[in-house]
Amino acid sequence: MATDLLKRITVNSDQCGGKPCIRNMRIRVKDVLDMLASGMTNQQILEDFPYLEEQDIKAVLSYAARQSDHPVLNVA
Repeated sequence: MATDLLKRITVNSDQCGGKPCIRNMRIRVKDVLDMLASGMTNQQILEDFPYLEEQDIKAVLSYAARQSDHPVLNVA
């Protein structure tokens, strides 16, 4: 399921400075994360951006979760 969601996140060096976007549109993952962080609900985001889908918001969250899960190296 998460893999299917992540297919909605696209990166194109000629679009939005190569930042991750949703389905090749000019709305960045960061834009949706900022809206969520500001307190907007999924429903409010979908009303303001009718070309987005509920699965797009789930994809953004899944992408962000994967980005924050990086290995930690301990130096002795």
